[in-house]
Amino acid sequence: MRLLVILLSLLTIPFINAQAQDARIATLATKSLLLDITSINAAKLVAVGERGHILLSSDGTNWQQAQVPVQETLTAVYFVDEFNGWAVGHAATILATIDGGKTWQLQQYLPQTQKPLLDILFADKNNGIAIGAYGLFYRTNDGGESWSIEYHNEFLYPEDQAYLADLKLQDEEAYLDEQSSILPHFNRIVADGRTLYLAGETGLIAKSNDFGVSWEKLDAIYPGSFYDINRTQDGNLLVVGLRGHVFRSLRNGTPWQEINSHVTALLSAIVLSDDERIFILGNNGVLLESRDDGASFTKLLQKDGKALIAGVWYKNKIIAVSDVGIKTINVTK
Repeated sequence: MRLLVILLSLLTIPFINAQAQDARIATLATKSLLLDITSINAAKLVAVGERGHILLSSDGTNWQQAQVPVQETLTAVYFVDEFNGWAVGHAATILATIDGGKTWQLQQYLPQTQKPLLDILFADKNNGIAIGAYGLFYRTNDGGESWSIEYHNEFLYPEDQAYLADLKLQDEEAYLDEQSSILPHFNRIVADGRTLYLAGETGLIAKSNDFGVSWEKLDAIYPGSFYDINRTQDGNLLVVGLRGHVFRSLRNGTPWQEINSHVTALLSAIVLSDDERIFILGNNGVLLESRDDGASFTKLLQKDGKALIAGVWYKNKIIAVSDVGIKTINVTK
């Protein structure tokens, strides 16, 4: 049964720039820890990572570092069109660009939270959601000029919901403190038409048909964390997570079939090619390939054994980000 979102605070989160410092231009930025990458209109690439690094490329080979007003580690980047994009990271940082990533403005910086945002999604230039650790969930309807925080208690077990309700009656301050640490980590949010899918800690998979105002948890299939979820080229759902776990659904979330990945590494990202292949990226140089819409996978292990954290299909290659920076992977058919 769908539950209404619990909004503990509708107050606008203030713009805070105390202690924020510009990211340094580093000659080895392309070889540093990078955590996400996206393709804009199949033409430009944008990657983000440690120390506030944001890198731009129009060919996948040559990269330029953007000027960024913060040195926090950035974990995810999203563009709604060729000009308007956002990046998120540690200290609940939210950055925005209106010129395709050339320059960035700080919309939110909250070092006192000590929690990272892990993903961001926009429906259009105005309406967006940023998610992260311990149930961090921020929403904007003005392009990020203001962000409001939401707490989605529908993701808690019934006993935890009852515990919070009792605590609120007894000690409001303790309740607010506990509220901000009891929810699971939200790792990934994706849009599939008008439906949003959320993947996270403790086997969390959920969907929303009202842009995240309310959520419906899907059946529990695995108690470990999930890090990516996506719809395949044939219209099925695929979700990946800890210890090589891959699940596939032919009916929008139920039932799920566990797919043997033949690996035990953490699987972090799903990449769809334009030639009907599916790739899964993971730790220890794990690269999995499927040619049957995710029904089975073969291993294409990378010799250096470095973690492949995220990637995009770009000009018949995978451009991935890793703990040693940008990696170009040729996967001939």
